[in-house]
Amino acid sequence: MAKMSEGMNYAPKGKPRPVIKKGDFAFAAVALDHGHIYGMCNGLIEAGADLKWVYDPDPKKAKAFLEKFPQAKKARNEEEILADPEIKLVAGAGIPSERCALGLRTMAAGKDYFTDKAPLTSLEQLKAAKAMARKTKKKYMCYYSERLHVESAVFAGELIAQGAIGQVIQVLGMGPHRIGDPKSRPGWFYKKAQYGGILCDIGSHQIEQFLFYAGCKDAKVVHAQVGNYNHPEYPELEDFGDATLVGDNGAAHYFRLDWFTPDGLQNWGDGRSFILGTEGFIEQRKYLNLGIKNSGGDHLFLANKKEETYYNVSGKVGYPYFGQLILDCLERSENAMTQEHCFKAAELSVKAEMQAVKIK
Repeated sequence: MAKMSEGMNYAPKGKPRPVIKKGDFAFAAVALDHGHIYGMCNGLIEAGADLKWVYDPDPKKAKAFLEKFPQAKKARNEEEILADPEIKLVAGAGIPSERCALGLRTMAAGKDYFTDKAPLTSLEQLKAAKAMARKTKKKYMCYYSERLHVESAVFAGELIAQGAIGQVIQVLGMGPHRIGDPKSRPGWFYKKAQYGGILCDIGSHQIEQFLFYAGCKDAKVVHAQVGNYNHPEYPELEDFGDATLVGDNGAAHYFRLDWFTPDGLQNWGDGRSFILGTEGFIEQRKYLNLGIKNSGGDHLFLANKKEETYYNVSGKVGYPYFGQLILDCLERSENAMTQEHCFKAAELSVKAEMQAVKIK
């Protein structure tokens, strides 16, 4: 379990589990504005992908990236990467409001796209992304890391699929984050037009998990609210938000987000989820076990008709999404995540932000 003081630098590392031979799948990293690009690349490399190129207009970002991934070559510009016929996928973690535009260029160039969350920040961008996906038949996938790159979250999905808690009734999610030194954050972090709002940004993690765990194809945002409680010097920052959704199958969802992780906590946020089913429930303590020093993450608690069990699955489950994504790109399948699911989580995140009542 990677331990970071701020979630922006959270980059899990797992065990190499290649699904292909070396040379079968080359990818590039473009736009390094968010630290999640490191986790995205770790996951792909562990699954057997070859990182060939990197590009960012900021040479400092490119230099720092190459220190972590020296096997990559620094491209002169984005066009050099998009013109390379060996590149099958472009991974990007640009400014949220600019992620869709990069995806459109990538797909138009005949390559699949893998972006950090939130994958887009407006319904207009969503419309354009859907149109490009239909036109090019290329993928627009998203790094919803709070499920895809957390072993307890992967394991929870496996338990639900096995029927361990029956039909899912409600998913309750909490996504607290530590802001750290506010001055260390990039300027776009405080501009709503660029980061999209807290429900669109961090909220996309929560909504995606709900749709997945509850087996929903669609949902309705019933209520949403946001506020700025303690950062008046950054008036466009939303440091708190929550929302309630109801899925098309009747499943319920509530999530809460904030930028108030205290300095005394051992990690950047006590991320948790509680999944209630007709025959039991699951709790995930994703990144730490509160009050136990050096506890690490990936704690899962299960109670159902048969048992009451605690699992520590750190290092035991892995991150199958990345290998599945590579194979999906090569075989044009949809085992890692369907395009419909990826876009629906993005759509509902944007709608939650649009509907949000400002309470502070």
